[in-house]
Amino acid sequence: MKLRFKILNGFLLVLCAAIVGLAITISYTSECDPRPEITAGEDTMKAVVSRCYGGPEALEYLDVKKPQPGPKDVIVQVKAAAVNPLDYHYMRGSPYLMRLSAGIGSPNDPRMGVDFAGVVAQTGDEVTKFAVGDEVYGGQSGAFAEYLVIPEDRGIAAKPDNVRFEEAAAIPIAAITALQALRDHGRLKAGEKVLVNGASGGVGTYAVQIAKVLGAEVHGVCSTRNVEMVRALGADHVFDYKNENYTESGIEYDLIVDMVGSQSLTANRRVLKPQGRMVLVGGPKGNWIAPLWPPLKAMMVSPFVDQEIGAMIARLSAKDLEYLAGLMADGRLTSRIDSRYALSDTAEALRYLETKRARGKVIIEIGDLEKPSGSRR
Repeated sequence: MKLRFKILNGFLLVLCAAIVGLAITISYTSECDPRPEITAGEDTMKAVVSRCYGGPEALEYLDVKKPQPGPKDVIVQVKAAAVNPLDYHYMRGSPYLMRLSAGIGSPNDPRMGVDFAGVVAQTGDEVTKFAVGDEVYGGQSGAFAEYLVIPEDRGIAAKPDNVRFEEAAAIPIAAITALQALRDHGRLKAGEKVLVNGASGGVGTYAVQIAKVLGAEVHGVCSTRNVEMVRALGADHVFDYKNENYTESGIEYDLIVDMVGSQSLTANRRVLKPQGRMVLVGGPKGNWIAPLWPPLKAMMVSPFVDQEIGAMIARLSAKDLEYLAGLMADGRLTSRIDSRYALSDTAEALRYLETKRARGKVIIEIGDLEKPSGSRR
């Protein structure tokens, strides 16, 4: 065997060993870390934490240390939080590749939840944007708790006075995802025709409304039981996927925003205009390649077609939160709430969200809004 083939074979063996080693490392799940110790006299609060990866049963409702503000930080007394697919991905550490940043074996940060709405309870000495008593909403790790800490220049904005805490808490991740999919990645313009596949879900309910604000003709796709709800959100036409296939409708779209991936790229391209755009949001569940396969296919296909096909990950932005707050204040953006749970029942809320049957948003009620635990409502 020639030397160059020996070198190539050796390189391939090392590469395969490295891939196997990485797979074993990132898929490893360790035992739960010890519970955090609380010193007598310390300020505490109730919170939901995840000390190890697993299903909803791994979540714990505990007394933990109350956060303290840095010079530019705000302490928010959380009144309501929202549950998102992002939360159960972090809970399970899945897909495994996310553990490279979230923590190998167990989470680096046990705090759970992102979307919140509440009241500023304390500010750092250098905070100028917010004051104690301000009603705010936004996104920050640790939202499934009575209090959270967030820098004043991060994902936080004033909540409109005419919007309830639970309605505002439902907004951040889902509505920002919808906004950035339509406006930034989809470059939707007034007068264009857009299809929202998954129009009754957390992101989809906001996508329908925001697309109408942007001046588009909106078509939605959902199940039979959600047709009237999606139509009430402002959709000009609604496909009941149990009885009709939008890819066989003959209607062509300037933009398709796809949250569910129920149709192939080839089928979607049939109803996409020659210079149309398609934005993939999210993907199927799975520990390995399944969640990554739709964006990978989009990357492979896009260079060879005139239509633009791509995937996106939303980024929390104070500027976008302020824009969405304006839409809420005007009544042009509303939250459809499927169900409400007490903070102590967060595990049940996540278990329900994973069924993918929620019509709109699932809310965690905290503080003054919290009702006796024990059931979905």
